[in-house]
Amino acid sequence: MRTVKTFCWAVLPFIAACSTVEVHTDYDGAVDFSHYKTYFWAKTPTTRNPLMADRIVAEIDGQLFAKGWRKVAEPQADAAIAAHVTTKEQEQINTMYNNVGPGGWYGPGFAGGWAGAGVSTSTVSYFTIGTLLVDILDAKTKKGIWHATAEGTVTDDPQRNQKSIADGVAKMFQNFPPSIAVGKP
Repeated sequence: MRTVKTFCWAVLPFIAACSTVEVHTDYDGAVDFSHYKTYFWAKTPTTRNPLMADRIVAEIDGQLFAKGWRKVAEPQADAAIAAHVTTKEQEQINTMYNNVGPGGWYGPGFAGGWAGAGVSTSTVSYFTIGTLLVDILDAKTKKGIWHATAEGTVTDDPQRNQKSIADGVAKMFQNFPPSIAVGKP
């Protein structure tokens, strides 16, 4: 029983790490974000699943609305939003060991010496991992003022995508807009 508990505690952090979204943000420290209150969508994300693209836009719109920003027509906007999704296939190799070689689990000499040669079976599985990129640009100068990425937001599982997109976008905008003194990143 102790071995099972130890195994569970050893594996739990790895399972948790696989299900988390890793977020990074960057911004232009010379920009005063208090001057930006309106935006338009310059580029919405393109995905294999159009419902997922709509969810991403809705999540970003919701976060910006909560920060006091309003979506308007392009000519009236202070900022432009561009979002992009990238995906790649990830390979996972799982190996299972059957038997352990000479003498089985108890060593040579037990039950007549050889219990059989060690045999392993490996399986390869593939899964999709995706990254959401969001850029905010000054609408007049077209210069980037804020950038964020959320890795692990897009998978092959639609139910998992809903939660990971919501979590990823919320983490992206957690400290938005940057509230530091202008010129000090």
